[in-house]
Amino acid sequence: MDYLDKYQKWLNSSFLSIPDKEELRSISHNKEEIEDRFYKDLEFGTGGMRGKIAIGTNRMNIYTVGQSTQGLANYLVKNVKNASDRGVVIAYDPRHMSREFSEHAVQVLAANGIKTYLFDGIRPTPELSFAVKMIGAVGGIVITASHNPPDYNGYKVYGENGAQILPEVADEIIAEIGKIKDYSEVKLISLKKAREKGLCEVLGEVFDRVYYEKVKTLSLSKDEETDKEIKIVYTPLHGAGNTPIRTILSDLGYKNVFVDEEQAKPDPDFSTVESPNPENVEAFEHAVKLGEKVGAEILLATDPDCDRIAVAVRGSHSDYVFLNGNQTGALLIHYILKRRQEKGKLPKKGFIIKTIVTSEMGRVISESFDIPVYDTLTGFKFICNKAEELEKEGGIFLFGYEESIGYLAGNFVRDKDAVISAMLIVEMAAYYKKMGLTLLNVLEQIYEQYGYFLEHLESIFLEGIEGEQKIGEIMTAFRAEFPEVPGMPISRKIDYLTPLQYDYELKRAEIIDIPQSDVLKCFFRDGSWYAIRPSGTEPKIKIYMSLV
Repeated sequence: MDYLDKYQKWLNSSFLSIPDKEELRSISHNKEEIEDRFYKDLEFGTGGMRGKIAIGTNRMNIYTVGQSTQGLANYLVKNVKNASDRGVVIAYDPRHMSREFSEHAVQVLAANGIKTYLFDGIRPTPELSFAVKMIGAVGGIVITASHNPPDYNGYKVYGENGAQILPEVADEIIAEIGKIKDYSEVKLISLKKAREKGLCEVLGEVFDRVYYEKVKTLSLSKDEETDKEIKIVYTPLHGAGNTPIRTILSDLGYKNVFVDEEQAKPDPDFSTVESPNPENVEAFEHAVKLGEKVGAEILLATDPDCDRIAVAVRGSHSDYVFLNGNQTGALLIHYILKRRQEKGKLPKKGFIIKTIVTSEMGRVISESFDIPVYDTLTGFKFICNKAEELEKEGGIFLFGYEESIGYLAGNFVRDKDAVISAMLIVEMAAYYKKMGLTLLNVLEQIYEQYGYFLEHLESIFLEGIEGEQKIGEIMTAFRAEFPEVPGMPISRKIDYLTPLQYDYELKRAEIIDIPQSDVLKCFFRDGSWYAIRPSGTEPKIKIYMSLV
């Protein structure tokens, strides 16, 4: 069935509402738009799906959400013991349709006899992970598109361990979704009936407090060891981080936390920023203005679902210096290991996990404390599932991070957590302020001790059908021949899709023990490297570079 046939099938279907059919009729003369909406089904990837909000098979709407949730329900009932009684936790961010998609997921799961736990308002993604573990639920769903543009939304699935599902589980869920040929096969009951049958329980402020108290147990420095007068500016970028981060910092006695009140308001259009991505310096415009006004020493920004956090530090000329994810990760690793060592709480079996496209600086720091570092594929689902695997062998998880400003300490959350990270970053800055140092001073000390590392990320957006094809062509070209850099001999290369590593000096290839993924990485003799991969969440290809 081609895209025009799919378009007509939806237009003539009995399950589509009148307004939804009107939306489809409005594009009847736009063949290109019809093709983009119907040329494929919105892909349910290794953690869920993400796309533009609109009617169509390649869009986020109640029909694609309903079909995916029915597939998830079928998988859970077939494969997980007591799935119906243990239930599924559902959270959402402030994006357009997030509440509606969440309630629709409740209706589908309840119709399948599966209990649900729905938060009463927007919540950080990491609190969902915490809730799944705390409640002992069979899984979780988060409706969010993270830092994507306002016209996007997404659907992420979590396993019973609180981590995003791994590819092998996603494949089984995808198989169940594929069996559903029509939306009429999706079971549905009203929210009222779900509540009456005891299949929808609401989580609110009481549960929030349990999460907040657990976060505070990760503090590493006492009040007298930190300067609580440090001035902090924080912006949640219209997202879910405002209440939890402000509450925890207040509980811990930080007296000078300033928040841009305009950006504190949940706003699905993210109207004060071009993009709600804290990795972009432009997202800090309001924070910088407020920081200059109040004399803030650090600026913090979290993305809409509050799982990622970026940092800027006031420099020697009163300007703000923006740290990348590798730099913030290195600072946190050094602080956590140093403070644990000073307190005699650095476990012999401790470990740290990073991704294959994250700087090697963290490894060098960790190994100086005799703490091993393990690499995983990109994505916190791999970090957290690897952590659980190593914990079963007696290891103690200390920290996990990736260059894209995601960090995690503790084991009661199994995803990157900007709430935990905000607390640790502020505490770290306050601890060093007490010693007369800024985070920039400490970063320079780390460079002097461990060596200088320079990282750069180049992202190329390629949208639509042509963009998807172009990304495939680029990966094919790189896979055929890794581009060389004059004056920098290649030592080895890895194709993670194979997954095969070739050593140029030994002139031999070997299979490496890591899950397959469409990533290529080239190492040079001096320790520098570059890597290239398609983004798993956005229509772009990413090129990572690291110079040592």
